[in-house]
Amino acid sequence: MNTNRNFLTILFSILVFVSCSKKAETTYETTTVERGNISTTVTATGTIEPVTSVEVGTQVSGIVSKIFVDYNSEVKAGQVIAELDKTNLTSELASQRANLTSAQSALDYQKTNYDRQKGLFDKGLISANDFEQARLSYIQSQQQVTTARQNVKRAETNLGYATITSPINGIVLSKAVEEGQTVAASFSTPTLFTIAQDLTDMRVIADIDEADIGEVKEGQRVMFTVDAFPNDTFQGQVTQVRQQATTESNVVTYEVVISAPNADLKLKPGLTANVTIFTLEKNDVLMVSAKALRFSPNEALIAPDETIQPTEAKNKLWVREGKTFRAIPVEIGVSNGTLTEITSGVQAGTEVLADMIFGEAEAEPSSQNKNPFMPGPRNNNKDKKK
Repeated sequence: MNTNRNFLTILFSILVFVSCSKKAETTYETTTVERGNISTTVTATGTIEPVTSVEVGTQVSGIVSKIFVDYNSEVKAGQVIAELDKTNLTSELASQRANLTSAQSALDYQKTNYDRQKGLFDKGLISANDFEQARLSYIQSQQQVTTARQNVKRAETNLGYATITSPINGIVLSKAVEEGQTVAASFSTPTLFTIAQDLTDMRVIADIDEADIGEVKEGQRVMFTVDAFPNDTFQGQVTQVRQQATTESNVVTYEVVISAPNADLKLKPGLTANVTIFTLEKNDVLMVSAKALRFSPNEALIAPDETIQPTEAKNKLWVREGKTFRAIPVEIGVSNGTLTEITSGVQAGTEVLADMIFGEAEAEPSSQNKNPFMPGPRNNNKDKKK
């Protein structure tokens, strides 16, 4: 009795397993070799600024008496943009000129005295000591005149500094002083104005992470956007990769200069630019998904009646011809990790294998979750009794 019961239990388990199991299926993902563009990019943020801007200051201290420009004023090189009070500087110049006149008079006297002493010395009427004293006084007077002339020139220069002019043609970006304000140039030159030379020619100073800087080169194409014009995309190119590193919060970055033509004057100094640098660009090349180059059929996983043609090629693409997997040797070029250039070995339009997918087919509804030892529906039993 126990033997029969065990046999029925085993038979029940087998029937349940067979009825509930699903037939395993293997499918293959394919991709097509086609022509297109391959590119890699580096992203960063930067700040827009004029290519040339000059901070205009003053080398003398004083009170700002007049200002002739304001924000956004257009100026020409040499144009007067401000003046300092000149009262003290004019007095200093007058004083130095008086000192020069006095030194010149002293020189004239010492020259006359030297000539007289030399004549007496040549006749032996005075001692050598007296003659040397006269010659020394004459030389010192010459030096005093030279010093006085330099002081006059310095006073004239300082007076000229009180008239502040624009060094370049451009536009006033900032004004740091107002009329009546005192500026002190004792230790450093105070900045009064900032003038940009040409706002139609801007640039972006972008901070590139150290992990990406090796890919950035001069001449590479750049696209960037600014929050002020979110629907506009601006074009430029890398003009300089600076060697000086900057470290902030243990993050090392390098400055990259990007040209930013600004004919419509939309770009303003100080805007933040979201930069995309195209470090690799190849257009209209034969390419395929990089995933296809990594695919290789596995003998242990294919159907028993399928075969694989062996190949020694390093780079290859696989195609499935009926029950046979055949490799196509290819030569590859650049890659961006997603797409890889194919330089030879295959033609555009070829469909190749990219991945093997393991799936399960649904079991037949008639056998799904059905116990062969359970009684059928009541209606069926009634039909049998009939």
